[in-house]
Amino acid sequence: MTIERIIRIMAGFFVMLSLALGWHGSPIFVSEWFLAFTAFVGLNLFQSGFTGFCPPEKLLAKLGVKRGDGGACCR
Repeated sequence: MTIERIIRIMAGFFVMLSLALGWHGSPIFVSEWFLAFTAFVGLNLFQSGFTGFCPPEKLLAKLGVKRGDGGACCR
């Protein structure tokens, strides 16, 4: 698995989890403050698209995960 795929999976997981924890209709609702984490993930993805800076990419590269073919995320 490549860095790009792992980052997409992580972002999707964190968005879905934070929505489930922050939405009142969810069976696992905790607090609407979890929606701030959803916004943080979205903001990080947005800025990464413009700047190319992606903190998880740096961490995964240091852990030895191989890079992909330069997909849409985190070059």
